[in-house]
Amino acid sequence: MAAVTAKKNKGVNDISNFSNFVINGFFWVYTALCVLPLILVIAVSFSDENLVLVNGYKFWPEKFSWGAYDFLLSDWQAILNSYGISILVTVVGTVLALMTMALYAYPISRQDFKHRKAFSFFMFFTLLFNSGLVPFYLTYTQAFHLRDTIWILMIPLLVQPFFVLILRTFFTNSVPTALLESAKIDGAGEWRIFSQIVLPLSLPVLATVGLFCTLNYWNDWFLSLLFINEDSLISIQYRMYKALLDITFLSANSTAYSAILAQNPDFQMPTETVTMAMAVVGIGPIVFAYPFFQRFFVKGLTVGAVKG
Repeated sequence: MAAVTAKKNKGVNDISNFSNFVINGFFWVYTALCVLPLILVIAVSFSDENLVLVNGYKFWPEKFSWGAYDFLLSDWQAILNSYGISILVTVVGTVLALMTMALYAYPISRQDFKHRKAFSFFMFFTLLFNSGLVPFYLTYTQAFHLRDTIWILMIPLLVQPFFVLILRTFFTNSVPTALLESAKIDGAGEWRIFSQIVLPLSLPVLATVGLFCTLNYWNDWFLSLLFINEDSLISIQYRMYKALLDITFLSANSTAYSAILAQNPDFQMPTETVTMAMAVVGIGPIVFAYPFFQRFFVKGLTVGAVKG
């Protein structure tokens, strides 16, 4: 009997080890598929433009060249200024967005708030329908006069209905009602309950939503395009977009390109490599945000998956 049991256990362990090997192998392959394009982008950005046009993209530069970065960073002061604008908007906007959405989501998660269904419906309705681009533009420019201000890059993204509903779900399922009632009995007010009990218990969902808000703010270029005319206030993503438009224009307009060559005969405008360099510059500090949120991210993604 002991021999049969040992044999069964060995068979189970073998199956378990094989399953772990297959699962780990799958995720290693998946990770490589995610990382390889980034490596390719970085390699091409440091490659010689002529060799890229002749031989195509390579994972290792045939000839190292700083030409794309020299072209892109020729106006480094403007790039640095746009980096500062993007970092400021991302940090301040994410903090304000988290607080605003948490303050909206917490009351509608409480069963004793009699208007919670109306406010929940209002948020859900805005998730499905919007007013359109023209009213959106007129509201911020004519009603609030926020054009060409730093606030116009933050306020439109402060409240995002999908994230509000995620926060509400987490508050409802993961913050015990008995704990809130106990705090009330001990004399705690609503603000103290929210700040000292609810928020510390909600770090996973706050970190998850905060990461998505950070990405939204950092990657946004449309608000700069729509509302900003001052060159000193545009974000790094929009500056990269403008640089790409300039390159496209010069590539398509032989007259303009000939005029540049007449003034600078040695000028060679990179096209493929500078596009990759823009991607590298655009990634920037946002890469360093992931380690900060990572330990909360997996738990936060399971919000609402299991109730109880």
